[in-house]
Amino acid sequence: MLTRRLLQLFTGLAMYGVSLAMFIRAGLGLDPWDVFHQGVAGRTGLSIGVVVIIVSFLVLLLWIPLRQWPGFGTLCNAILVGVFADIGLALIPAVTHLGGQICMLGGAVVLNGIASACYIGARFGPGARDGLMTGLARRTGWSVRWSRTLIEVVVLAFGWFLGGSVGVGTVVYALAIGPLVQLLLPLFMVPAPRRADIASPGGSNLGTPAKASLAGNS
Repeated sequence: MLTRRLLQLFTGLAMYGVSLAMFIRAGLGLDPWDVFHQGVAGRTGLSIGVVVIIVSFLVLLLWIPLRQWPGFGTLCNAILVGVFADIGLALIPAVTHLGGQICMLGGAVVLNGIASACYIGARFGPGARDGLMTGLARRTGWSVRWSRTLIEVVVLAFGWFLGGSVGVGTVVYALAIGPLVQLLLPLFMVPAPRRADIASPGGSNLGTPAKASLAGNS
């Protein structure tokens, strides 16, 4: 079971990074967090993958006042998504024809949904951005939906101001990713380990199973 969880986690994070590269190459707009990442990358000269990693660890600092602790998957997420985003950008060419852009965008949304279901289903902890959303909801009493909306509106506004790409892809992602992950998650959700299994010498304690959240960029 542990082997499956690890394989699913790493595969999901790799696919998530590649899907980010596909969104960028489609050129039709990014999800709110990646609009921010792209804006920062454009202003600093850093690669977007490096920016994703730096922002992930800065967001983790915001977990401290929320009294949250990262899981194994949280730390892997913070590093690997950015690494595979840069690899994807190095391998995937830019698309300029509208038909190709639409196909690239559609593929990016589907791949992102599969990736999200994989790493959430592995039960190794939420991504930094999802943890910020759920932690804020828990500490303030706001709904998760309201917390997510507030955070994403703020980062989208800053990202657009910095020059990040906002477009039809931003809207498509916002409308499609939640239902898509909800549809796919049962296929990838690893059953929660029994307490007896965790306590046994062969049990796994690499991460506390977290409630699944319908993630965007985690």
